Amino acid sequence: MPKGYWVSVYPTIEDPDRLDDYNKLAGRAVAAMGGRVLASIGGRVEAHEAGKPERVVLIEFDSFERAVAARASASYQEALAELPEGFERDFRVVEGLG
Repeated sequence: MPKGYWVSVYPTIEDPDRLDDYNKLAGRAVAAMGGRVLASIGGRVEAHEAGKPERVVLIEFDSFERAVAARASASYQEALAELPEGFERDFRVVEGLG
């Protein structure tokens, strides 16, 4: 069964310290659903072509369905409510290959 991934790119974060509450709650929600952080904020990024060296978070789940369910979970919805103003991200749930 293919794994599922959360891929988040953060083009705009006016005040990174204001993400602390979100990060704490999101971390608990991800762990509760069996998610594993493979790359995170603070990691190095080398951008090519149209890419930009923005913050990237990559989280792996045992299946695509599990990744979708984690995004819809009540605990992750609570975390989303803590995202501050002046914040932008590109978030996707992606199915892995076989």
